[in-house]
Amino acid sequence: MREQWSSRIGFIMASAGAAIGLGAIWKFPYVAGNNGGAAFFLIFIIFTLVIGLAMLISEFIIGRGAKKEAITAYKTLAPDSHWKIIGQLGVLGCFLLLSFYSVVGGWVLIYSAMSVTGQVIKEGAEYSALFGSVTGSPAITLIGLAIFLLINVLVISLGIKNGIEKANKYMMPLLFIFFLILVVRSLTLEGAMEGISFILKPDFSSITGEGVLYALGQSFFALAVGFSCMVTYSSYLGKEVSIPGSASSVVIMNILVSLLAGLAIFPAVFAFGMEPTEGPGLLFIILPTVFSQIPLGEVFFSLFLLLFLFATLTSAFSLLEIIVSAFTESGKRSRRKVTWIAGLVMFIAGIPAALSMSTLSEFMIFGKTVFDATDYLVSNILLPLGSLLIALFIMHKMDKAVVKEQFKLANGLSDTWYKSWRVVMTWIVPATILVVYVNLLGLLSN
Repeated sequence: MREQWSSRIGFIMASAGAAIGLGAIWKFPYVAGNNGGAAFFLIFIIFTLVIGLAMLISEFIIGRGAKKEAITAYKTLAPDSHWKIIGQLGVLGCFLLLSFYSVVGGWVLIYSAMSVTGQVIKEGAEYSALFGSVTGSPAITLIGLAIFLLINVLVISLGIKNGIEKANKYMMPLLFIFFLILVVRSLTLEGAMEGISFILKPDFSSITGEGVLYALGQSFFALAVGFSCMVTYSSYLGKEVSIPGSASSVVIMNILVSLLAGLAIFPAVFAFGMEPTEGPGLLFIILPTVFSQIPLGEVFFSLFLLLFLFATLTSAFSLLEIIVSAFTESGKRSRRKVTWIAGLVMFIAGIPAALSMSTLSEFMIFGKTVFDATDYLVSNILLPLGSLLIALFIMHKMDKAVVKEQFKLANGLSDTWYKSWRVVMTWIVPATILVVYVNLLGLLSN
């Protein structure tokens, strides 16, 4: 018998865990820092509430409607067509995403280990140099990558209830608690107001067409939509759960965490005279600085890193799950065996990204390192493309009666809400994605 989530809260926590990870905590601060701060954040919120939420609802409907993982779901709902390519694109996209995502997860893992042994928070420490020594060491990055993937393999091999759901249900609330502690301390630093203005007072003159594209990509990346991860997660969902309600909960939690990340980091950036355009290392440089100002900061930083590691892992779980479920849906292959093989393949695929700041730092693809090129391809090209195809599928190929039934199950929403969602998916989502693609191709001026 196919596994199911044991409760609505278990599903929401697992889905939020998939969404709340590197996208909200690590990537959002440095992408916002490079693209205008508050103006970027506002555009990101609009994209997330309008397009991201509609897309999340769509993936939930497809998954529960088919009761199958990504590739098989599209084949089940449209057996006479080639729409299964959406699921195949999703598996490929998750593979590429996990190849560089696991590298950052390895960094978090290494920092967690170092913080426990007191090697991070210490008097006179140069945190940017420390980050450079970690990411610039081939041995350290590869070890971090291997251990991070090993943890993923162990959890995914246990299944849905005993692995993914159990881990998410207890640790996600703790992440919020420690995040709030960090925000409170960051906001009380001298000079913090400049950072608060940076993330809350929009200056639209700083936004470019590329910044809008990044905001759209970030809304997809942060919600884990576009690659059918949520199709796979919702395939384990019972009929007693409201899809719009659950999707709204996940979106609100994601926006809140992104705001907390901004409020935790940018006030500290300005308070310590740093630039908000530090890039991917922002989190690993600023957080130690903030915690070093707190009594027992070393203890708090260690606990936060462990929880951040968990949030990173829960997102990675969804990426590995879609890959594993694609090869185990038929029941002919052992879940445990497929998971271990997938983990080994992912480690090999992640090596180029892991070495992008050391051995392969001079190797460029269109002017970007392997790590940055893969990130750009996934976040700004493949994720929007996957979302466009999903929108076309659910609006024009999937049975409308099934779509409406899944949308209205277990909730008292009127037809107005359903019709509004259809308008967004039919017109706004495709139009927005096409506009940013035209901008990407240079056919529109910024």
